[in-house]
Amino acid sequence: MTTRPSIQAFFDDATGTVSYVIADPTSRCAAVVDPVLDFDLRSGRTRTVQAERLLAWLREQGLTVQWILETHAHADHLSAAHWLQQQVGGRIAIGEHIREVQATFKKLYNLERGFLPDGTQFDHLFKDGERFHIGELPAQALLVPGHTPADMAYVVGDAVFVGDTLFMPDVGTARADFPGGDARTLYRSVQRILALPPKTQLFVCHDYPPNGRAPAWETTVAEQRAGNIHVRDGVTEQEFVAMRQTRDATLDVPTLILPSIQINIRAGQLPTPEDDGVSYLKIPLNVLGKAQN
Repeated sequence: MTTRPSIQAFFDDATGTVSYVIADPTSRCAAVVDPVLDFDLRSGRTRTVQAERLLAWLREQGLTVQWILETHAHADHLSAAHWLQQQVGGRIAIGEHIREVQATFKKLYNLERGFLPDGTQFDHLFKDGERFHIGELPAQALLVPGHTPADMAYVVGDAVFVGDTLFMPDVGTARADFPGGDARTLYRSVQRILALPPKTQLFVCHDYPPNGRAPAWETTVAEQRAGNIHVRDGVTEQEFVAMRQTRDATLDVPTLILPSIQINIRAGQLPTPEDDGVSYLKIPLNVLGKAQN
């Protein structure tokens, strides 16, 4: 049985998001990680340009999609999981703590009574440490909270898809100031990943390239431990927490957080159309971010 997946990355320039197709070369079965639905904030229009790039690859390679894996309910892009499932099937999955995130944001958005924060919008909710397969490839879901309570990393053979927990070494780590986030918890989740063998390949969900370098998304445990600007070897938990809290206090609210989370806690489905047949997003006023004078 092979333990080395075939991995194809798709980078979205607009949001800095990296989506992946993980394929088992033997069975031609595949999983998709964090697919992106294009969204124009000014017009309120969605498009499927990024998802169609990914779909074309799946069809070109003759892959059968078993899983559509979300690492968490993203705040910086809308999920194309539901649209992609309509095209190729597969089970949409996320960590079981998505229920906490749904409960938090149901209250923040004052969502309709029919929206239940029970995770049933997804086909499968992973428990920490749960094992599964992509074709013949062994895989495991790891709970790595801190950025949000529901962040998951997916271990497939010798590769780990870390979501927003870690970025490239010269970018650092995710913020921890979203509802339910916690810098101390994030540090411990990072240490869980960095305890894996040094040669383990790590695939990040976002890249925000500094100093004009080209986008990148693949690194290793050894590279992170040696050079991550926020959490390399020698950085203590207390030092990390102080850095993260100080830095997070200076960060703006992500541009797409309000539209994206409404979609992403629904597994990529748009809100139920109203009596005119149109789906609407809600914008709670004076709730998120710091007051501006």
